[in-house]
Amino acid sequence: MTEEFWIINSNHSRVKRYTKDIQNKDKFFKYIFIDSGKIIGVLEKEPPLMTKREEQKVDTARTEWKNLIDQGWRRTKVVWKDS
Repeated sequence: MTEEFWIINSNHSRVKRYTKDIQNKDKFFKYIFIDSGKIIGVLEKEPPLMTKREEQKVDTARTEWKNLIDQGWRRTKVVWKDS
């Protein structure tokens, strides 16, 4: 199982999941997948609608995470699971 980290915005309308790209073949850089979702129902009852997937270098993803925390986003538990 891949380690993942979750973050949710302050009004609980959007979430992001950060996971390591363990299949990347780049020998110089490590990458993170960032999945973004929009909460369209009741949190924890219905999965969010996945809206976007990005792949970023680890340093860039860490900077984004820090910026979101500074804007009021907070860590949260797993919001959706892959099928």
